[in-house]
Amino acid sequence: MSNRRQRVAIYGTGLFLLGLSIVTLITLLPKLEKVKAVQSHTNQIATGNSWLAASFPVENFQAYTSGFGYRRSATGGNNWEFHSGLDIAAPQGSYIRNWWAGTVIQVGDRNACGTHIVIKSGEWQHTYCHMEGQVETASGHRYFIDRAGGVQIWEGQQIPAGVRIGRVGMTGRTTGPHLHWGLKYSDNYVNPAMVLQAMFSQQQLARSSAPRLTPQQSTVTIDNSKSIQDSGY
Repeated sequence: MSNRRQRVAIYGTGLFLLGLSIVTLITLLPKLEKVKAVQSHTNQIATGNSWLAASFPVENFQAYTSGFGYRRSATGGNNWEFHSGLDIAAPQGSYIRNWWAGTVIQVGDRNACGTHIVIKSGEWQHTYCHMEGQVETASGHRYFIDRAGGVQIWEGQQIPAGVRIGRVGMTGRTTGPHLHWGLKYSDNYVNPAMVLQAMFSQQQLARSSAPRLTPQQSTVTIDNSKSIQDSGY
């Protein structure tokens, strides 16, 4: 009888684990489908817009050093982390330009992003991290200021495309000068490389006077040999 009870117990445990696996899979399927749907939607958004008025966000471009998506931890080890933007290397002090006309909705300088600006352009939101300068407050209003670079920007300020909004720095968690540039559309992350590629293609076809681009800049190839080794940003 003991052997029979043991077999029954093993059989029952197996059925329980099988049922648990099925329930878990059913629970996860909608989330997986949602992730796929969001990814497909944002890919279409990135390539389906007109980018003729958009501006490349960095002067003195050197390389793309870390792409969008999951990567091994920049601080070492075997952990994986989600990188929510595109890292663009440039000499420290190089000017950063606003990608798309919009309103400054946030300035900050107290997290891993370092001194940063967030600008909203319709459904788009673009973030610029690791900038020179700091955030100050006057009369209850917050503003970003880079005195050496001659830049001062207030929350709520309207910023045209192509205007200088700061300089490449090393604030926040980073060991090398670069701009971490992040994009969201309808509060969903978008791969900035896809937007840049569509932007370059449209601008080069639309006007012969478009800025001349190097092959490395226009194809958005990640150069791992120049990795910044930044942490999370």
